Amino acid sequence: MFLSELLKNTDCTVVQGSTEIEICDVVYDSRKAKPGTAFVALKGYNVDAHRFIPSAVSCGASAVILSEETEVNENVTVIKVNDTRKALAYMSAVLFGEPSKELTTIALTGTKGKTTTVAMLKSIFEAEGIKAGTIGTLGIIIGDTAYKTNNTTPESYEIQQAMRKMVDEGCKVMIIEASSLGLKWHRTDAIEFDYGVFTNFSHDHIGDSEHKDLQEYLDCKALLFRQCRHGIFNIDDPVFEQITAKATCDITTFGMSVKADLQASGDELLSRAGYIGVHFNCKGLFESGVDVAIPGKFSVYNALASIAVCAKMGISKEAILTGLNTVKVKGRVEAVPVPGNYTLLIDYAHNALSMENILTTLREYKPNRLIVLFGAGGNRPKVRRYEMGETAGRLADLSVLTEDNSRDEDVNDIINDIIEGGISKTNGKYVVVPKRQDAIRYCMENAQDGDIIVLAGKGHEDYLEIKGVKYHLDEREVIADIISAMKG
Repeated sequence: MFLSELLKNTDCTVVQGSTEIEICDVVYDSRKAKPGTAFVALKGYNVDAHRFIPSAVSCGASAVILSEETEVNENVTVIKVNDTRKALAYMSAVLFGEPSKELTTIALTGTKGKTTTVAMLKSIFEAEGIKAGTIGTLGIIIGDTAYKTNNTTPESYEIQQAMRKMVDEGCKVMIIEASSLGLKWHRTDAIEFDYGVFTNFSHDHIGDSEHKDLQEYLDCKALLFRQCRHGIFNIDDPVFEQITAKATCDITTFGMSVKADLQASGDELLSRAGYIGVHFNCKGLFESGVDVAIPGKFSVYNALASIAVCAKMGISKEAILTGLNTVKVKGRVEAVPVPGNYTLLIDYAHNALSMENILTTLREYKPNRLIVLFGAGGNRPKVRRYEMGETAGRLADLSVLTEDNSRDEDVNDIINDIIEGGISKTNGKYVVVPKRQDAIRYCMENAQDGDIIVLAGKGHEDYLEIKGVKYHLDEREVIADIISAMKG
């Protein structure tokens, strides 16, 4: 299409050349520039792409979109904008035919719970027979195909491209994790979301390359509620008043509070072999008892957020209940079916805080034994492995120590650090099985009735990194092989 068409929703000034030139693609990596492309010079915390303009031009870029005065070859059209990130979002939307207008769009923001709530929503939509695409921590997922991304919220170009693919493949809904940085850097611009969801807020992402302070972190999350039609909010969170203060959307609330539009009560833990979750009762916007196949009381809030969106959309009660009762989040307290009378979980917990959270949550289910299999990453501060060892020794009945992305270090040295710097400070029992596949087999062969076993550290990852090489390892496949061998 003509550059003039691409720029129709962008405030800009033509510095040189003509906008009546044909553009085949928009790029923000100068190495991808070629004749017929428009190069957008993004400014990040560490890199300013304005310095790559000569490279883009030498590769054949027909137009350059910039925000700073820069000398460019006179044969190239130059467009000046106030913010190139915002320009990229609006140009990408036009390039891909504004696909958000063909989808019901849902964005979630919050410190915790985004990935789980996305999975809950997708599970409910599938139960209703509605195909939904998702964008977030686990990548871009359309149908059964997953595409890896560099960020929880990818660049706007990738978001618009993904939505066009979703539409082309029959999706009716798009669900995205809108991170604070994604909102700050305009990655979600050019989309008026149908629903925006606020899960919760806590201290995170403060630092030079992220947010300067907690207030900016909160302000960036609040941006979502000035670009959505309907806002769904956790009324129990301490920042509820602040996050809604400048919202332009209508407001629906969920929580335990009697003031909530969707209120939960009577929550209790559910546990049986192969199933671990929570039950609660809803009233208000949706009235029913609900079973959720993800453990922990925090799952109640994630489920409430999902229910609120779906109730507003008119999704059937049956689909909501079925979706939540069968939901799985890859690598997040993911239950894997096994033939024994015990529960086997895969989780991404790879530091002391996340391990503390999951083991404390699972301890509430009063297992016969709580067993955790884990290692620690090589080429990382040793204090992390000390802390993980201490946490596991304190909270688990048995720790099975093994490998986890040892990188350039020897796995046995890492395990010794976990023991000497962590577990030895507790009364925790442990065994050492260096090869991860063997460690998983050890756990399964020695499982007792009522045990809960957590394979921690890999989660959704499907590789082990050793000496600069990534070796394929999907724990689900390992478990399936072990079950097959045990049957044999």
